[in-house]
Amino acid sequence: MTTHDTVLAQAIIAAHPDLALPVITGHEPIPFSSAKPVYRAAKVACLSLGFIEADAECLAHAWQAMVERTGSCDPASWPDQAGDFGLQAWPRQDAFAPCPHQLGLYAVLPDAAWVGRMARAGVPTVQLRFKSDDALAVEREVRAAVAAVQGTDSLLFINDHWQAAIDAGAYGVHLGQEDLGTANLQTIRAAGLRLGLSSHGYAEMCRADRLSPSYIAMGAVFATTLKRMVTAPQGTGRLHAYARLMRDYPLVAIGGIDASTMPQVLSSGVGSVAVVRALVAAEQPEAMAARLQAAISPRP
Repeated sequence: MTTHDTVLAQAIIAAHPDLALPVITGHEPIPFSSAKPVYRAAKVACLSLGFIEADAECLAHAWQAMVERTGSCDPASWPDQAGDFGLQAWPRQDAFAPCPHQLGLYAVLPDAAWVGRMARAGVPTVQLRFKSDDALAVEREVRAAVAAVQGTDSLLFINDHWQAAIDAGAYGVHLGQEDLGTANLQTIRAAGLRLGLSSHGYAEMCRADRLSPSYIAMGAVFATTLKRMVTAPQGTGRLHAYARLMRDYPLVAIGGIDASTMPQVLSSGVGSVAVVRALVAAEQPEAMAARLQAAISPRP
């Protein structure tokens, strides 16, 4: 890199301390896929800010596109235009069925009993995250969850078990990035179910966008002990940046969020906040649900 490129990289780093995470990589040579100077400077900067390789590569190309589009290079700017990331324009013919832009409080729950309990408590969006290798047990639990939300206003998503969700007539399915290679997305779309996808950074958000899901979940915002995360907690600074880029989608923030951190999460502009332990570990889950709901704008 030239001295000018190094100066630009340092200026980008200095202008965005709110996006920085600890750098866990060593001093390996940086792989560049382009010789364009802004791309190279931006990739160095993004890696120095702690973005993983896939996200740094995605961001670096977006930086280059942003500068070419605007005709200027301002280190204080940050890419947040869909076209700079190669995202598709809306509306789209291949999009999954839509869901409310404001999904509100989103309770992720371990079984059908909890689903029914939180649906009766007025939680607007619930997800059954039932873990079992027993196909019959999964089918029974999914059907029980669908029955549990009947007569309430709650929208029910089923985590992972997409075929059981279709068979039981659930509102939607939520999939992780690791599930995209095995789930039959055409079948889910044809059945009219909504699709929510997890993402943990820019590269995964762009991958999710290519599938035109109903909503995108972003996290983990804070540290969580519920599952082993490949990526570090992203923090609210990055959540704000993610939400600006993906603003055309209903967005769900997830990961270690509770009543104390709800305000700073909501300030990002996301229309939904997913909680797990904040509800299932609460001494009075119904009271906690009411408290959390009061902090979120109601679903239209």
